[in-house]
Amino acid sequence: QVQPVESGGGLVQAGGSLRLSCAASGSISSILSMAWYRQAPGKQRELVAVITRTGSTNYTDSVKGRFTISRDNAKNTVYLQMNSLRPEDTAVYYCNVGAIFWGQGTQVTVSS
Repeated sequence: QVQPVESGGGLVQAGGSLRLSCAASGSISSILSMAWYRQAPGKQRELVAVITRTGSTNYTDSVKGRFTISRDNAKNTVYLQMNSLRPEDTAVYYCNVGAIFWGQGTQVTVSS
């Protein structure tokens, strides 16, 4: 059982940066993939970025070049560095571990 806990959300102006962290209660070294999703009000949850155990990454088109996902297996943590934030990035961001375990979410609000 792995319990992810997100942190790092908050309020930022457009063009600013935030770094989200997701700390897992168990070891993530054998977890095949970890991902960040987001859900804006009135919209479906969408995949933002995913990273495999070997470090391969993939991003949704709207965040390519602005967001970076990374993982530290020694710390059982996955990160999402978000730069050049836009108001349309406003959402609750969720960490997903192994396509099974979900965190409780952290709010990101970008003001114009």
